[in-house]
Amino acid sequence: MRATRTFAYGAAAGLIGDLLLGDPRRGHPVAAFGRAAAAVERALWRDDRGRGALHTLVCAGGAAGAAALVSRAVRGRPHASVALTAAATWTVVGGTSLGREARAIGGALAAGDIEVARERLPHLCGRDPQSLDADGIARAVVESVAENTSDAVVGALVWGALAGVPGLVGFRAVNTLDAMVGHKSPRYRRYGWASARLDDVMGWPGARLTAVLAALAGPDTQGAARAWRADAARHPSPNAGPVEAAFAGALGVRLGGTLSYAGRVEHRPVLNAPGRAVEVADIERAVRLSRTVGWLTLATAVVARAAVRRGRTWVAGC
Repeated sequence: MRATRTFAYGAAAGLIGDLLLGDPRRGHPVAAFGRAAAAVERALWRDDRGRGALHTLVCAGGAAGAAALVSRAVRGRPHASVALTAAATWTVVGGTSLGREARAIGGALAAGDIEVARERLPHLCGRDPQSLDADGIARAVVESVAENTSDAVVGALVWGALAGVPGLVGFRAVNTLDAMVGHKSPRYRRYGWASARLDDVMGWPGARLTAVLAALAGPDTQGAARAWRADAARHPSPNAGPVEAAFAGALGVRLGGTLSYAGRVEHRPVLNAPGRAVEVADIERAVRLSRTVGWLTLATAVVARAAVRRGRTWVAGC
Protein backbone atom coordinates (compact mmCIF):
# COMPACT_ATOMS: atom_id res chain seq x y z
CA MET A 1 0.00 0.00 0.00
CA ARG A 2 2.99 2.31 0.33
CA ALA A 3 3.05 3.09 -3.40
CA THR A 4 -0.68 3.87 -3.33
CA ARG A 5 -0.24 6.27 -0.41
CA THR A 6 2.74 7.88 -2.11
CA PHE A 7 0.69 8.56 -5.23
CA ALA A 8 -2.35 9.73 -3.26
CA TYR A 9 -0.44 12.16 -1.03
CA GLY A 10 1.86 13.38 -3.78
CA ALA A 11 -0.84 13.85 -6.42
CA ALA A 12 -3.12 15.64 -3.93
CA ALA A 13 -0.28 17.95 -2.94
CA GLY A 14 0.49 18.62 -6.59
CA LEU A 15 -3.14 19.48 -7.35
CA ILE A 16 -3.25 21.81 -4.36
CA GLY A 17 -0.03 23.41 -5.59
CA ASP A 18 -1.61 23.94 -9.00
CA LEU A 19 -4.73 25.37 -7.36
CA LEU A 20 -2.73 27.85 -5.28
CA LEU A 21 0.07 28.71 -7.68
CA GLY A 22 -0.96 27.78 -11.21
CA ASP A 23 1.79 27.31 -13.76
CA PRO A 24 5.14 29.01 -13.06
CA ARG A 25 5.52 32.25 -14.98
CA ARG A 26 9.11 31.49 -15.94
CA GLY A 27 11.21 28.38 -16.23
CA HIS A 28 8.31 25.96 -16.69
CA PRO A 29 9.72 22.43 -17.22
CA VAL A 30 7.17 21.77 -19.97
CA ALA A 31 8.43 24.85 -21.84
CA ALA A 32 11.98 23.55 -21.45
CA PHE A 33 10.86 20.20 -22.86
CA GLY A 34 9.25 22.02 -25.78
CA ARG A 35 12.51 23.83 -26.57
CA ALA A 36 14.43 20.55 -26.42
CA ALA A 37 11.86 18.85 -28.67
CA ALA A 38 12.13 21.71 -31.17
CA ALA A 39 15.90 21.27 -31.23
CA VAL A 40 15.50 17.54 -31.90
CA GLU A 41 13.06 18.35 -34.68
CA ARG A 42 15.55 20.69 -36.34
CA ALA A 43 18.11 17.88 -36.34
CA LEU A 44 15.78 15.08 -37.49
CA TRP A 45 13.09 16.62 -39.66
CA ARG A 46 12.30 14.98 -42.97
CA ASP A 47 8.93 14.55 -44.62
CA ASP A 48 8.94 10.98 -43.39
CA ARG A 49 7.00 8.95 -40.81
CA GLY A 50 10.08 7.08 -39.69
CA ARG A 51 11.93 10.27 -38.77
CA GLY A 52 8.83 11.46 -36.94
CA ALA A 53 8.61 8.21 -34.99
CA LEU A 54 12.26 8.58 -33.99
CA HIS A 55 11.54 12.14 -32.86
CA THR A 56 8.68 10.85 -30.68
CA LEU A 57 10.83 8.06 -29.24
CA VAL A 58 13.75 10.35 -28.41
CA CYS A 59 11.64 13.08 -26.82
CA ALA A 60 8.84 11.20 -25.05
CA GLY A 61 10.98 8.16 -24.28
CA GLY A 62 13.78 10.36 -22.98
CA ALA A 63 11.44 12.30 -20.68
CA ALA A 64 9.80 9.17 -19.27
CA GLY A 65 13.16 7.44 -18.91
CA ALA A 66 14.65 10.35 -17.00
CA ALA A 67 11.61 10.38 -14.71
CA ALA A 68 12.03 6.65 -14.11
CA LEU A 69 15.68 7.13 -13.11
CA VAL A 70 14.80 9.88 -10.65
CA SER A 71 11.97 7.76 -9.23
CA ARG A 72 14.35 4.86 -8.71
CA ALA A 73 16.83 7.13 -6.97
CA VAL A 74 14.27 8.03 -4.27
CA ARG A 75 12.73 4.58 -3.95
CA GLY A 76 12.54 3.50 -0.33
CA ARG A 77 12.48 7.11 0.90
CA PRO A 78 8.77 7.86 1.44
CA HIS A 79 9.03 11.60 1.99
CA ALA A 80 11.23 12.12 -1.06
CA SER A 81 8.92 9.95 -3.16
CA VAL A 82 5.87 11.97 -2.12
CA ALA A 83 7.70 15.22 -2.83
CA LEU A 84 8.75 13.98 -6.27
CA THR A 85 5.19 12.91 -7.10
CA ALA A 86 3.87 16.28 -5.91
CA ALA A 87 6.40 18.20 -8.00
CA ALA A 88 5.70 16.10 -11.08
CA THR A 89 1.93 16.47 -10.66
CA TRP A 90 2.17 20.22 -10.22
CA THR A 91 4.40 20.42 -13.30
CA VAL A 92 2.21 18.41 -15.66
CA VAL A 93 -1.34 19.41 -14.70
CA GLY A 94 -2.69 22.74 -15.83
CA GLY A 95 -6.20 23.03 -14.47
CA THR A 96 -5.74 26.38 -12.74
CA SER A 97 -4.15 28.07 -15.74
CA LEU A 98 -6.89 26.61 -17.95
CA GLY A 99 -9.59 28.07 -15.72
CA ARG A 100 -7.77 31.38 -15.37
CA GLU A 101 -7.53 31.89 -19.14
CA ALA A 102 -11.13 30.83 -19.69
CA ARG A 103 -12.37 33.22 -17.01
CA ALA A 104 -10.30 36.08 -18.42
CA ILE A 105 -11.94 35.65 -21.81
CA GLY A 106 -15.34 35.31 -20.17
CA GLY A 107 -14.75 38.52 -18.24
CA ALA A 108 -13.84 40.39 -21.41
CA LEU A 109 -16.96 39.11 -23.16
CA ALA A 110 -19.15 40.04 -20.19
CA ALA A 111 -17.71 43.57 -20.32
CA GLY A 112 -18.47 43.78 -24.04
CA ASP A 113 -14.79 43.97 -25.01
CA ILE A 114 -14.65 41.46 -27.82
CA GLU A 115 -11.23 42.65 -29.03
CA VAL A 116 -9.62 41.74 -25.71
CA ALA A 117 -11.38 38.38 -25.84
CA ARG A 118 -10.00 37.81 -29.33
CA GLU A 119 -6.50 38.73 -28.18
CA ARG A 120 -6.63 36.22 -25.31
CA LEU A 121 -8.26 33.31 -27.17
CA PRO A 122 -4.99 32.05 -28.74
CA HIS A 123 -3.68 31.49 -25.20
CA LEU A 124 -6.35 28.82 -24.86
CA CYS A 125 -6.82 27.25 -28.29
CA GLY A 126 -5.75 27.44 -31.91
CA ARG A 127 -8.94 28.95 -33.35
CA ASP A 128 -8.81 31.98 -35.62
CA PRO A 129 -10.26 34.63 -33.27
CA GLN A 130 -10.93 37.21 -35.97
CA SER A 131 -13.51 34.93 -37.56
CA LEU A 132 -15.52 34.61 -34.33
CA ASP A 133 -18.20 36.79 -32.80
CA ALA A 134 -18.86 36.85 -29.05
CA ASP A 135 -21.02 33.71 -29.12
CA GLY A 136 -18.43 31.89 -31.21
CA ILE A 137 -15.67 32.81 -28.78
CA ALA A 138 -17.75 31.59 -25.82
CA ARG A 139 -18.38 28.30 -27.59
CA ALA A 140 -14.68 27.91 -28.41
CA VAL A 141 -13.78 28.52 -24.77
CA VAL A 142 -16.23 25.91 -23.46
CA GLU A 143 -14.98 23.37 -26.02
CA SER A 144 -11.38 24.08 -25.05
CA VAL A 145 -12.13 23.77 -21.34
CA ALA A 146 -13.75 20.40 -21.98
CA GLU A 147 -10.96 19.01 -24.15
CA ASN A 148 -8.16 20.36 -21.97
CA THR A 149 -9.74 18.94 -18.83
CA SER A 150 -8.89 15.57 -20.32
CA ASP A 151 -5.50 16.58 -21.76
CA ALA A 152 -4.22 18.82 -18.97
CA VAL A 153 -5.61 17.12 -15.87
CA VAL A 154 -7.40 13.79 -16.12
CA GLY A 155 -5.11 12.01 -18.58
CA ALA A 156 -2.02 12.89 -16.55
CA LEU A 157 -3.56 11.63 -13.30
CA VAL A 158 -4.68 8.40 -14.96
CA TRP A 159 -1.18 7.67 -16.20
CA GLY A 160 0.25 8.73 -12.85
CA ALA A 161 -1.94 6.14 -11.17
CA LEU A 162 -0.87 3.51 -13.71
CA ALA A 163 2.87 4.23 -13.85
CA GLY A 164 3.79 6.75 -11.15
CA VAL A 165 6.02 9.71 -11.96
CA PRO A 166 7.18 8.25 -15.33
CA GLY A 167 3.51 7.99 -16.30
CA LEU A 168 2.82 11.60 -15.36
CA VAL A 169 5.85 12.89 -17.24
CA GLY A 170 5.45 10.57 -20.22
CA PHE A 171 1.83 11.53 -20.77
CA ARG A 172 2.57 15.25 -20.69
CA ALA A 173 5.54 14.77 -23.03
CA VAL A 174 3.39 12.94 -25.59
CA ASN A 175 0.60 15.51 -25.26
CA THR A 176 3.07 18.35 -25.78
CA LEU A 177 4.58 16.68 -28.84
CA ASP A 178 1.12 16.25 -30.33
CA ALA A 179 0.47 19.98 -29.86
CA MET A 180 3.78 20.78 -31.54
CA VAL A 181 3.86 18.38 -34.50
CA GLY A 182 0.65 16.34 -34.44
CA HIS A 183 -1.50 18.57 -36.65
CA LYS A 184 -2.26 17.98 -40.31
CA SER A 185 -0.26 20.78 -41.89
CA PRO A 186 1.91 20.04 -44.94
CA ARG A 187 5.06 20.03 -42.77
CA TYR A 188 3.73 17.65 -40.14
CA ARG A 189 1.20 15.42 -41.90
CA ARG A 190 3.79 12.62 -42.10
CA TYR A 191 6.43 13.72 -39.60
CA GLY A 192 3.88 14.21 -36.81
CA TRP A 193 1.93 11.02 -37.49
CA ALA A 194 3.57 8.97 -34.71
CA SER A 195 3.12 11.69 -32.09
CA ALA A 196 -0.55 12.14 -33.02
CA ARG A 197 -1.31 8.40 -32.93
CA LEU A 198 0.53 7.88 -29.64
CA ASP A 199 -1.36 10.81 -28.14
CA ASP A 200 -4.64 9.20 -29.26
CA VAL A 201 -3.67 5.92 -27.57
CA MET A 202 -2.48 7.48 -24.32
CA GLY A 203 -5.40 9.89 -24.21
CA TRP A 204 -8.04 7.17 -24.67
CA PRO A 205 -8.57 6.15 -21.00
CA GLY A 206 -8.45 9.71 -19.67
CA ALA A 207 -10.96 10.95 -22.23
CA ARG A 208 -13.48 8.23 -21.32
CA LEU A 209 -13.01 8.86 -17.60
CA THR A 210 -13.45 12.60 -18.17
CA ALA A 211 -16.71 11.97 -20.01
CA VAL A 212 -18.00 9.65 -17.28
CA LEU A 213 -17.15 12.05 -14.46
CA ALA A 214 -18.52 15.07 -16.33
CA ALA A 215 -21.79 13.19 -16.75
CA LEU A 216 -21.91 12.21 -13.08
CA ALA A 217 -20.84 15.61 -11.71
CA GLY A 218 -22.71 17.84 -14.18
CA PRO A 219 -26.23 19.19 -13.75
CA ASP A 220 -27.73 16.88 -16.41
CA THR A 221 -26.40 13.32 -16.19
CA GLN A 222 -28.94 11.88 -18.61
CA GLY A 223 -28.31 14.64 -21.13
CA ALA A 224 -24.57 14.03 -20.97
CA ALA A 225 -24.99 10.29 -21.49
CA ARG A 226 -27.40 10.86 -24.36
CA ALA A 227 -25.10 13.34 -26.13
CA TRP A 228 -22.07 11.08 -25.64
CA ARG A 229 -23.90 8.09 -27.08
CA ALA A 230 -25.39 10.00 -30.01
CA ASP A 231 -22.62 12.37 -31.05
CA ALA A 232 -19.17 11.41 -29.77
CA ALA A 233 -18.32 9.10 -32.67
CA ARG A 234 -19.14 11.83 -35.19
CA HIS A 235 -16.33 14.07 -33.91
CA PRO A 236 -13.07 13.87 -35.93
CA SER A 237 -11.04 13.28 -32.74
CA PRO A 238 -11.53 9.89 -31.03
CA ASN A 239 -10.83 11.46 -27.63
CA ALA A 240 -12.21 15.00 -27.87
CA GLY A 241 -15.52 13.60 -29.15
CA PRO A 242 -16.64 11.86 -25.92
CA VAL A 243 -15.37 14.69 -23.72
CA GLU A 244 -16.97 17.57 -25.63
CA ALA A 245 -20.22 15.66 -26.13
CA ALA A 246 -20.45 14.83 -22.42
CA PHE A 247 -19.73 18.44 -21.40
CA ALA A 248 -22.28 19.69 -23.93
CA GLY A 249 -24.99 17.38 -22.59
CA ALA A 250 -24.10 18.01 -18.95
CA LEU A 251 -24.27 21.79 -19.43
CA GLY A 252 -27.28 21.68 -21.74
CA VAL A 253 -25.54 23.53 -24.59
CA ARG A 254 -24.69 22.91 -28.24
CA LEU A 255 -21.04 22.56 -29.21
CA GLY A 256 -19.33 21.88 -32.52
CA GLY A 257 -20.30 23.34 -35.89
CA THR A 258 -18.23 25.52 -38.21
CA LEU A 259 -14.82 26.70 -37.02
CA SER A 260 -11.61 28.09 -38.46
CA TYR A 261 -7.97 27.17 -37.79
CA ALA A 262 -5.38 29.48 -39.34
CA GLY A 263 -7.67 30.29 -42.23
CA ARG A 264 -8.73 26.65 -42.75
CA VAL A 265 -12.50 26.23 -42.28
CA GLU A 266 -13.83 22.99 -40.78
CA HIS A 267 -17.48 21.95 -40.57
CA ARG A 268 -17.77 19.71 -37.53
CA PRO A 269 -20.95 17.94 -36.42
CA VAL A 270 -23.08 19.62 -33.79
CA LEU A 271 -22.82 17.99 -30.37
CA ASN A 272 -26.01 17.84 -28.30
CA ALA A 273 -28.25 19.39 -30.95
CA PRO A 274 -31.25 19.71 -28.55
CA GLY A 275 -29.21 22.05 -26.32
CA ARG A 276 -29.22 25.84 -26.44
CA ALA A 277 -26.49 28.10 -27.81
CA VAL A 278 -23.51 28.74 -25.53
CA GLU A 279 -23.71 31.91 -23.44
CA VAL A 280 -20.94 33.78 -21.65
CA ALA A 281 -22.15 32.49 -18.27
CA ASP A 282 -21.54 28.94 -19.48
CA ILE A 283 -17.78 29.56 -19.39
CA GLU A 284 -17.86 29.75 -15.59
CA ARG A 285 -20.08 26.65 -15.44
CA ALA A 286 -17.62 24.75 -17.62
CA VAL A 287 -14.65 25.81 -15.49
CA ARG A 288 -16.38 24.68 -12.30
CA LEU A 289 -17.29 21.35 -13.86
CA SER A 290 -13.70 20.95 -15.05
CA ARG A 291 -12.34 21.51 -11.54
CA THR A 292 -14.79 19.06 -10.01
CA VAL A 293 -13.86 16.43 -12.60
CA GLY A 294 -10.16 16.91 -11.74
CA TRP A 295 -10.65 16.19 -8.04
CA LEU A 296 -12.99 13.28 -8.76
CA THR A 297 -10.32 11.86 -11.04
CA LEU A 298 -7.80 11.86 -8.20
CA ALA A 299 -10.23 10.05 -5.92
CA THR A 300 -11.09 7.52 -8.62
CA ALA A 301 -7.43 6.89 -9.46
CA VAL A 302 -6.45 6.33 -5.82
CA VAL A 303 -9.35 3.95 -5.17
CA ALA A 304 -8.69 2.03 -8.39
CA ARG A 305 -4.97 1.75 -7.68
CA ALA A 306 -5.60 0.51 -4.13
CA ALA A 307 -8.14 -2.04 -5.39
CA VAL A 308 -5.73 -3.39 -8.00
CA ARG A 309 -2.93 -3.75 -5.45
CA ARG A 310 -5.24 -5.50 -2.98
CA GLY A 311 -6.36 -7.83 -5.76
CA ARG A 312 -2.78 -8.70 -6.61
CA THR A 313 -1.99 -9.34 -2.93
CA TRP A 314 -5.02 -11.59 -2.60
CA VAL A 315 -4.11 -13.55 -5.73
CA ALA A 316 -0.52 -13.97 -4.53
CA GLY A 317 -1.75 -15.30 -1.19
CA CYS A 318 -4.04 -17.91 -2.72
